[in-house]
Amino acid sequence: MGQSKWIIEFYKKSNNRCPTEDFLNDLLKVEILFVERAIDRLSEFRHNLRRPHTDYLRDDIYELRVKTNQNQIRLFYFFFDGMKVIITHGYKKKASAVKDSEIERAIEFRKDYLARNKRQ
Repeated sequence: MGQSKWIIEFYKKSNNRCPTEDFLNDLLKVEILFVERAIDRLSEFRHNLRRPHTDYLRDDIYELRVKTNQNQIRLFYFFFDGMKVIITHGYKKKASAVKDSEIERAIEFRKDYLARNKRQ
C-alpha cells in the first residue's frame, strides 16, 4: 500500500492575496500543465524528491524546479506540520542562479505563515 500524498497549500498574505495564484495566473496554459505535474510529484514524493526536481536553498526554503519548453519556472516552498507543503510564490528564472531577493521573499512569507499558524 502506497503512502498518502501530502497536502499542498498556497501561502496567503494577511490581506488574503495569494502570490502563487497571482504568478500562476500569468502563465501560459501549457506552462501550468508542467507546474501541475511538478506539484503532484512533490505531493507524492515529499522530502524524497531531489535534484533535478527540487533543491534546498537555505533557511528551510526549497525550490520546485519546473522546466518547460520555453522557460525555467521556480516555485518556493517549505514543509509545515508534518504533512503539508506550503508554496509561497513563483517566478520565471532567467539567470543561472536563483535571485537572492526571491529567496528572501520566500523566507519572509514563511515567517509570516508560521506566526499566523502557530500550533495551539
